[in-house]
Amino acid sequence: MLGVCYYPEHWPRDQWPDDARRMAALGLRYVRIGEFAWSRLEPDPGRYDFEWFDAALATLAAAGLKVVIGTPTATPPKWLIDAHPEILPVDPATGRTRGFGSRRHYDFSSDVYRDAAVKIVTALAERYGAHPGVAGWQTDNELCCHHTTLSASPVARDAFRLWCRDRYGDVAALNHAWGNVFWSMEYRSFDEIELPVGAVTETSPAHRLAWYRFSSDEVVRFHDAQVEVLRRLSPGRFVTHNFIPMDETGIDNHRLARDLDFASYDNYPLGRTDLRMADAAPADFKRFMRTGHPDYSAFYFDQTRGLAPGAFWIMEQQPGPVNWATHNPAPAPGMVRLWTLEAFAHGAGVVSYFRWRQAPFAQEQMHAGLLRPDSSEAAAWPEIEAVVRDLALLDLNATPATRARVALVVDVEAQWLGEIEQQGQSYDYTSILLQHYSALRGIDVDVDFIAPDSDPADYALIVVPALAMPRPGMAERLASGGAIVLFGPRSGAKTPELTYPEGLPPGPLRALLPMRVLSVETLRPGCEDAFAWNGRSYPSGFWRETVEPGDGVETLARYDDGGAALLRRGRVLYLATLSDTAFTTDLLEALCAEAGVATLRLPDDLRLRRRGDLVFALNYGAVPATAPAPEGTTFLIGGREIGARDVAIWRERA
Repeated sequence: MLGVCYYPEHWPRDQWPDDARRMAALGLRYVRIGEFAWSRLEPDPGRYDFEWFDAALATLAAAGLKVVIGTPTATPPKWLIDAHPEILPVDPATGRTRGFGSRRHYDFSSDVYRDAAVKIVTALAERYGAHPGVAGWQTDNELCCHHTTLSASPVARDAFRLWCRDRYGDVAALNHAWGNVFWSMEYRSFDEIELPVGAVTETSPAHRLAWYRFSSDEVVRFHDAQVEVLRRLSPGRFVTHNFIPMDETGIDNHRLARDLDFASYDNYPLGRTDLRMADAAPADFKRFMRTGHPDYSAFYFDQTRGLAPGAFWIMEQQPGPVNWATHNPAPAPGMVRLWTLEAFAHGAGVVSYFRWRQAPFAQEQMHAGLLRPDSSEAAAWPEIEAVVRDLALLDLNATPATRARVALVVDVEAQWLGEIEQQGQSYDYTSILLQHYSALRGIDVDVDFIAPDSDPADYALIVVPALAMPRPGMAERLASGGAIVLFGPRSGAKTPELTYPEGLPPGPLRALLPMRVLSVETLRPGCEDAFAWNGRSYPSGFWRETVEPGDGVETLARYDDGGAALLRRGRVLYLATLSDTAFTTDLLEALCAEAGVATLRLPDDLRLRRRGDLVFALNYGAVPATAPAPEGTTFLIGGREIGARDVAIWRERA
């Protein structure tokens, strides 16, 4: 149930047995190794040194630990770069080749690099694929972190031309699909197509969308090649990948995860809160500075759980200050334990801490571990001891995550559209998702994340903040399962080639709810207009659509000028504007009541999550909170008064 990331190549060999003993004594069961060790595993081209890795595996296994091997393809060694400098990516923003000396210095479109990656993965899988101490594999490491999805290299350009040829067939079809008659952008052949970078002003949005799709496909192709090797040479072992948020990578995580046994996630609550709240006033941010926002980690837990079957893992859990965020405070006392239990509440099978010992050298020496560089126990150690005691009181293996009754649709193409054609600087797709998610969490509703083409059966309410470019049948499928379906503004706004749909937006959604979007405006923050719903007035600004209801459509909310802001026909609703969290909460609460989903308004810092019949109550606040448990409840962990940064767990009555 608990694990740790370990780098035996960083430490003297005579230290390994004591490290392994201490890991097992702490209650850790899984150890991830190897994901950055290529230069030690293959110090020269074709010359492998596995002796040290054999010894490390033997040492860990002797202590009763199970090993997860990370394929080392995030860090190609210097000899490979020197022999094939063409594998280096080119920064789209600057046109500069990204060099050796860090990590992720490879181009996903490079066949040379893909072949080299497959070769090292094959060598590892042949040697360790049936090793009794190996539980499974992690592919690469945090694919596409550091903004490495897109490359403007010649090899990427050439691969993009072939991708376009395969997709469109002939260049005339591409010119028509992209609207290249505009600004005299027509091509005579696919060989004329460049990447959409370095132009005087904005490039064609359809061209950029095609590049995003191509780049995501290249990442998937690179990743699938590793999975194929591991499946073939290491049967019976799991294969996973440690994802970071989709909004940070710009790839289709659902496609990337389709051949995995389960998805994993790297959870760094403080750094991610610092980044997402970069523009917040100090007074608003400070309360979350040492805890993280109460909904951010949960948002990504639920999103990760929706990527692949099986209980997801936390492959890296922050245990102390990190080194990569804008600012790097220490977690408040109790938070490492809280974050760990929160992950289990959302369905995690394993939580693995990064890292065992803080490195005294190189780029991450300011990143905390469970041990300090001198091997003394760091601040998180007693909290992990507490987690081990907590887990002994819970039978989580017999209590898998249960399907929620409310689903939130996440669509990478809607994210791409928000980046390519933002229209207003305040428009941010992930922030829109977070607002809806936080509103549901604030009224004690568990949430599943689903892709637009997922099975909608058994959900009572499906929230679709912006299904921007629905493919044929998607909208009908989401509305086919008997759920109430709420579409947000910009749903159905574009065709798959990023043009206006015939008959105006919302395009194919008109079959569910006859209406037309006549125009769109985006207003500066602080300059919002208003609309009225259920006798109350709410702000309307970041995105406002003027809509025309069709026959049989009811208007539930109106702008101050009388125009329709919220439409409904049957079980399908369309909201034509973005508003604030108060409205989003009020609307979703009303829809949950209609759908038969119980709600409860929670204090700002208290969150609940159910795993089977277990209820986890997590207090992010600096003062005690009261657990909303029925009278007579027997608590498995904690009690009715939940201390600051503490957790209570009880069993829900049938």
